[in-house]
Parts: sequence; structure tokens; C-alpha cells
Amino acid sequence: MGCCCLVFPGVACKKCMFKCTFWALPPPHRTATMWKTLSPFWGEEYEVHVPPTFHCISFYVMDEDALSRDDVIGKVCITRDLLADGWVNLTEIDPDEEVQGEIHLQIEISGSDTVRKLRCRVFEARDLARKDRNGASDPFVRVRYNGKTQETSVVKKSCYPRWNETFEFDLDESATEKLCVEVWDWDLVGRNDFLGKVVFNIQGLQTMQQEEGWFRLRPDKSKPREDDLGSLQLQVRLRDETVLPSGHYQPLVQLLCQEVKSALEGCWEDKVHLITLIDETTTAECRQEVAINLVKLFLGQGLAKEFLDLLFKLELDRTGKAPLYTSCWSHGVSLSLQVAGMQYLHSVLGPTINRVFEEKKYIELDPSKVEIKEAGCSGLHRIQTEGEVIQQSAQHLQSYLTDLLAAIAKSVKACPALIRAAFRQLFKQVGEHFPEEKHKNVKFIAVTSFLCLRFFSPAIMSPKLFHLREKHADARSSRALLLLAKAIQNVGNMDTAASRAKEGWMAPLQPTIQQGVLQMKEFIIQLIDIEEKEELDLQKAFTLQTLVVKEGPLFIHKPKGKGPLMSSCFKKLYFSLTSDALSFAKTRNSKKSAFITLSNIRAAEKVEEKSFGSSHVMQIIYTDEARQLETAYLQCKCVNELNQWLSALRKVCVNNLGMLGSYHPGFFKGDKWSCCHQKDKSGLGCDKTRHGVTLQEWNDPLDPDLEAQLIFRHLLGVRDLISGAIADQDRNCLLELQT
Repeated sequence: MGCCCLVFPGVACKKCMFKCTFWALPPPHRTATMWKTLSPFWGEEYEVHVPPTFHCISFYVMDEDALSRDDVIGKVCITRDLLADGWVNLTEIDPDEEVQGEIHLQIEISGSDTVRKLRCRVFEARDLARKDRNGASDPFVRVRYNGKTQETSVVKKSCYPRWNETFEFDLDESATEKLCVEVWDWDLVGRNDFLGKVVFNIQGLQTMQQEEGWFRLRPDKSKPREDDLGSLQLQVRLRDETVLPSGHYQPLVQLLCQEVKSALEGCWEDKVHLITLIDETTTAECRQEVAINLVKLFLGQGLAKEFLDLLFKLELDRTGKAPLYTSCWSHGVSLSLQVAGMQYLHSVLGPTINRVFEEKKYIELDPSKVEIKEAGCSGLHRIQTEGEVIQQSAQHLQSYLTDLLAAIAKSVKACPALIRAAFRQLFKQVGEHFPEEKHKNVKFIAVTSFLCLRFFSPAIMSPKLFHLREKHADARSSRALLLLAKAIQNVGNMDTAASRAKEGWMAPLQPTIQQGVLQMKEFIIQLIDIEEKEELDLQKAFTLQTLVVKEGPLFIHKPKGKGPLMSSCFKKLYFSLTSDALSFAKTRNSKKSAFITLSNIRAAEKVEEKSFGSSHVMQIIYTDEARQLETAYLQCKCVNELNQWLSALRKVCVNNLGMLGSYHPGFFKGDKWSCCHQKDKSGLGCDKTRHGVTLQEWNDPLDPDLEAQLIFRHLLGVRDLISGAIADQDRNCLLELQT
């Protein structure tokens, strides 16, 4: 399921005197900060993946503070049944209402007729609200009944705590008070934070005698608010998808893959094809979404390069021109660049972008926007002229542009094989279509139109959206980045007369731009000079990389000695979780060794803190080649990373057969388990496994079944348009899918 939020907010906030920031949860997405305004405009769009059982999505308006924690001005909470479209009033934040998550409890009544006990067993909780600055909470549970209160121990730094503690109360038949189970975040300084509660009616429980399950945490009663905090304009769309097992989509996927393969083998016959029909039936509103779905599908099938080659061919055959940038396929190429080249983008643009952010130079070339300022040291101040400001700005921009062009020129070998191979094919096809001398630059512009205009320039203008920076640029840095992006666009346009005439005030950069054109041409010639064997090897490596679900450094447990004298140590390695296996290497760029095949995993669980003296250890129980159970212990750097790894492992193993129903949360040391003191190492575990517990905001980066479903849904929506054109065998395939 996905929720797409088109955000066009305008806020009139009484308490927001300087700047506003918009938040959408979960997971947190942060807009640009609008400084010194009570009526900010963002116009930003976010896609939020939510679980099928989600309760609400909250939008927070924040006042950013440089020296302290950001202040919350107000929020808008949207439930599944009430989707907002228009202006919605902000409401005040009540800490006792900011709750989320569930708690696992068992409530029972036991004893004789004369002495009856009310027993409450607190097992664990999941997805609790994060109240502390470390991104977690320190939760404990408070159980209240008939004027008496009991509390569990505090679990430090966890949103997925486990207690396994039991509390007993004398049952009072005449009492009307309910059993209240509250979850709190313990704080060393200040008051504890409320995390939610569950209330049970004892009268109803006496009939059932026992109740066990996961219970959603509820807030305290809301208090009426009358303050006018302003309003937020939203446009929210909820898309609910039912994804069937892979087998239902195989005919459609096979048909699309066969079309790509046959086209590149020269078997693209004169008939209507499904791929061309998809392009012709997409509207401007859904064009980008459909392109993204197709690219992800072919990435999953290992045909991304072949698909891009076909896109270039279709565009040239249809228009007779260099590829257009408004078609469905141009969006697909842009997405492929982002998927394949994000690390490459960071290595090329990162140093220059960081310089702009750190130096915060005032840069302006447009005379109509130049701000005259003072120059000189103390006692010798004078007003700079407009010409001096422009000259100084040109020098700064030339420095940035020179560094950036040099970084691009040196980046040939760092560029991913998918990008190099795709641009080689594009360069060749455009050159064959335009062999005349007067069109000698067209094949270069065809490449730079994607590489510069749709890859480098957008990332320069909005580095946060490409994860180059954690925050948006301030007004001064943003203007410098915009001018730098314009300069790169002029280089990508090969410094045409039309490009120079559009913004004549960019003339001070002309010598650097002209030199950049020569550098860019030489760079492209080197970029497309890739051997077929090298292309295949690198493409294979890229295909494996695109299927990475999670990766990062972990510490693997290495036992020393035997028996009671056995000690523990952890060795740092770089782990990578793909759709096939969990592998490791000494470093991120080292050759990886297969560690555990995913189909062999039987459980992924936390390990008790007392086992290794750390609360950030997980265990992976799997079968070896002899089908014997083995356990790997991996230590994470923090509780958040631990939960992310567990969530990812459980997600990719959701369809595994033979998953265990129990496990040992401890460690077998000497001759017994540290958790339950059992002496049988291979015996049944003492605690239940938790296969279904995953982070709610985590979703597969590459889900072939979902992409196939979205493409199929598009085809069903336009079936009346394509029913007369599609070939009989293709139409039968669609009818089979529909049934």
C-alpha cells in the first residue's frame, strides 16, 4: 500500500514568528525551511509507504531553531477514513496524545471461590513512540488496579522492549475500577513521557477468565483546544493495492521481457507491442509512475540495460529526433540514472556541493537581483558597485564550475556500467540517425540531456532530495547552487546560441563554459568506450547491487576456548543482505563471501543483554549443508540499527518454510543456556519467535510483484483503448491474468 501526498501548504501561524517546517510521518519526511514568514509555501510531494493496518498519518509544522530542539507549532492528523483535500486547521500537540504501537499482554483470573487473583503478564511491546533524542525510548510498564500500582523494569533505548514480567492483584468483586496498563518513557531528568495505555473491563473478563493478544496503545482523553494555530493545505491520495503471489504475474512479466529481448535481437516485427501501447496510453499525470514501475520491474529481471536500449530505439524511430524529455521513457531513463548512479553522483558532486554549503558566498550575476553591500575591513568600509559584485560572483562560480568539471572528467571509471553501456548505445543510435556534419553535436547533446539536465543539474539545485545533504540550503547557498546548475546546463547544451541568448547575464562564465564543453565531449568519448566483456562483468555486479535490501558494518561473534572457560569476542565485517543471501566482506568494496542462504534461515531474533553485555545483539538461526541448526550472533552499533536489521531479515524470509516457533534468547555457555539454564543445547527454545514483527516504515526497495501489479492495473484501466490493437496472443495473456 502506498500513500502519495501532494503538499501545497500555506500556513498562518500565530506562534511561528520566523520559520516553518513541514513534517509527514511515518517515516519522517522534511520539507525545506521557510525563513521569517507566517505564510510559507512549500509545494513539495512525498510518497509514504504505510502498512495495511495503519491508523493515521500525522503532519507536523515545526519552528526550526539552530541552538535548541525545534518547536512544534501544531499538527494535522489524517485517519484512513478521513483523507484531507484542502485547508485543515492545525491542532495543538498534547504529549499524552502522541502515542503509537502495541503491547502484548495476558490477563487472567485464577484461584478458588474464596481467594481469587487477577494476574497480568506483560510480554513485550512494539513500534513505540520515540521520545528521546537518541531516536528511541526507555520504556517501562505501570499496571494499576483497585488503588494499587506495580511497575516493570526499564528497558533502555528500545522501541521494541521485552519484559516477560507478571503482576498479581487481589480480585475485588465489588470494585468498579478497571485494570489499566500504561507504558511510559523513563527520564532521568524531568517528568516521564506517556507512551500509551490499554484499559480492561474486569466485569467482562470474569466471563472469559483469560484474554491474551496484541493491544493497540491508546492516548489519554483529549482536552478541548481553542487556540488558532493556523491551517495547512494538503492534497492526499491513498492507493490500496492487493498484490497476488508471483505466479499470477508471470505471463505479463514474461511477455514484457520477451519483447525487450526480441527487439534487441532484431526480431521487432511490424505489429503492435505491449511496451509501445503502455507509452501511448499513459497520461501526463501517470507517466512518471508507470515509467518507474517498468524500470523497477526490468531491474528485477536483470534487463535494465536492454530495456534502456529499446527505449532509445523506440524514441528515435517514432520522432526521428534526439530523445524527447517529456515521454514516459525519458522518465524511465532518469530513474535508471538515480538507481544505478546515486553513489557515483555523490562522489562527483559531493565535494563541490559541500564547498558551497560551507563557504556561503554571496553570488549573483543577474543585475536585476544584485544586492549592493559593504566591503573592506573595519574603519575602511565602502559600498561595492554592481560591477564589483558581479565580478566577484563570477570568480566564485568559475571556481566551483572548474572543480566540478574536473571531477566529472576524472570520473569515467567510477561511472556504473549500466549508465556507460546505455549511453554508448544512445550515442551510436543518434549518430546513425544524424550522420551529417551540421549535426555533429546532436549525439553529444543526446547524452548530456540526460546526464547533465536530468541528473547532475537537479541534484545540484536540490542536494537534499538526492541525499547529498541532510538539510535544504539557505537562501544564499540555494541561489549559488541554482546558478551553478544553470552553468552545467549550458555546458550540457554544448553552449548553443539559443542557450547564450536566453540569459545573457551569464556571459561572465562564458570562457569557463566553453572550456567545459570541450571537457564534456572528451569525457563522453571516454565514457562510452567500454568493452563488451567489461560491460557484462560490471552489469552482472550492478544487478547484484540493485537487489541489496540492507547493508552495513556488523560485528560477528567469534568464540574463544571451550566449556566454562569459553570467552567471546566480536570481529567487524561489512554485511550485505540481498534477496538471495546474507554475505560479508572485510570492507564495503571487498569481494563478498556467501554466508547464509536466505532460504535456510529459520529465525531472526534479539539476544538478551546479559548474554554478551550488550543490548544490540541479534541471532540468526539457520540450517547448514548437513541440515543442522546453527546460530550466528551479530552485534549492531545501536538499538535502532538492530531493529532495522531484524525487520529486513524477517521481511525477506517471510515465505521461508520450516520457520521455528521457539528459540533461546540467551547464549549456550559451558553446559547450559544462559536464559533458562537448560542443559540440552538442541532442545526446544524457552521463548516464542517473532517472525511477523517488522518496522512499519520498512519496505522492499525492489518488489517485482508490486511493480507487476501496478503495471497490470494500468493496463486494465486502459484496456478499452488497447483491446483493438493488441495481438491475439498478447490479449489472451491479459485475459488469463484478469481471470
